[in-house]
Amino acid sequence: MKFRFAELHAFEWDFTLRMPFRFGVITVRDGIQCVVRARIRTEDGREGDGMAAETLAAKWFDKNPGLDDANNQHQLRRTVEIAMAQALAAPAHTAFGHFAAAYPAHAAACGAEGLNPLVASFGRALVDRAAFDALLRLEGLAFHEGLRADLGGFEPARLAPELADFDARAMLAATPAPSRINARHTVGLLDPITKADLVEPVDDGLPETLEQVAGVYRHAWWKLKVGGDIHADVDRLCRVASVLDRLDKYHVTLDGNEQYEDAAGALALWRAMQAEPRLNRLCASVALIEQPVKRARALETGMDALAAERPVIIDESDGPLDAFLVARGLGYIGVSTKACKGFWRSLINLARCRAWNAALGQTRYFLSAEDLTTLAGLCVQQDLALVSALGLPHVERNGHHFIAGFAGQPREDAARFLEAHAGLYLGTPRGPRLSIRDGEIDIASLAAPGFGSAVLPDVAAMRPMAKAAWPVSSP
Repeated sequence: MKFRFAELHAFEWDFTLRMPFRFGVITVRDGIQCVVRARIRTEDGREGDGMAAETLAAKWFDKNPGLDDANNQHQLRRTVEIAMAQALAAPAHTAFGHFAAAYPAHAAACGAEGLNPLVASFGRALVDRAAFDALLRLEGLAFHEGLRADLGGFEPARLAPELADFDARAMLAATPAPSRINARHTVGLLDPITKADLVEPVDDGLPETLEQVAGVYRHAWWKLKVGGDIHADVDRLCRVASVLDRLDKYHVTLDGNEQYEDAAGALALWRAMQAEPRLNRLCASVALIEQPVKRARALETGMDALAAERPVIIDESDGPLDAFLVARGLGYIGVSTKACKGFWRSLINLARCRAWNAALGQTRYFLSAEDLTTLAGLCVQQDLALVSALGLPHVERNGHHFIAGFAGQPREDAARFLEAHAGLYLGTPRGPRLSIRDGEIDIASLAAPGFGSAVLPDVAAMRPMAKAAWPVSSP
């Protein structure tokens, strides 16, 4: 079904973290969420609204130390501005057709302003998701139902020629309905491991230490951050293992967040972990290693030696649409899916995995669902809907731990989301919170018309997105 963009508006609002989150080169204490609202007009004259939400995350899309957090946020605002202007000027297309037609020009326009491909993906991701949300609502279809019906006109070969012979419609027809999913808890570099590590307790009734998280949420899956210093990383992992080893069973992913200079450094960390007896069980539980090498070198040298030990995936290196192709040739086995990089990108990479695995006659290549501090409400629900549709069994979740429920959003909005998605959220005296029981999230309520949400946030409580102060003016 073809449509045009009738209107596009961007809004934003502030939030504060309940406890600091350290990953890579940044410690996050507060943030800004961006919300895009789209009005589309179909060829038969119907109009409908849809929305998408993501955090303007500093020091992930671009880790240039010469840019401060405000510069990073303005980069992301600028890519939203570029994507919205292109979409409003575009003729009628299918949902995927809009993405496919706009992607080359969008990437080029962003590149001309010094915005890297990962930054560029942010604006297009929000516009495409808001538009598909509107289309789904017009048709009365949930996200998985829209994919099964190929409502978006998915033609991956338009942007990934190697998929010319792949049966994309058959893949979409088998899209699963949302049910339950394992939450993979993130252990940040500043997170307290035991009560003795608490310097400034939050005391808000939610778990703060790793011990408390394990006891309350009872996760089977965990994501552990490492910081690029082998001695310090091994020491901290031993402290983490002293808690996780008390569990009957657990699985772990290691996130390098680009902290190692090269593949040799990442392999040295793994060897040091193997040599430490206190990490025997943790090492045996590692399912994958995520982007351990800085993106400047990650796709220049082979990853075969480390990948022979554990599957290695790219995350920050997944900038251009062909990044997974390049990474595969270097020994990487997987790629992250994040709604902030675009849901059509995730579906293209899923198609690649299916095609490559079919050619091999075995399951080797895969997607892994990672987080970027998705907030309660539309943001986390759209990401969960995408991960579920991709058929993935677990997803990194950290927003519920570092941000107290619907912090920064109106109480009325929180109440509406709780009512519409009672299984997903838990009502508490301090407001609704994401509900995790025995390590799982109940996502069945996401099977409502729209992209993962039966309700939409109230933009009246937000401010118009600030005009991007980008490029940075020379002194």
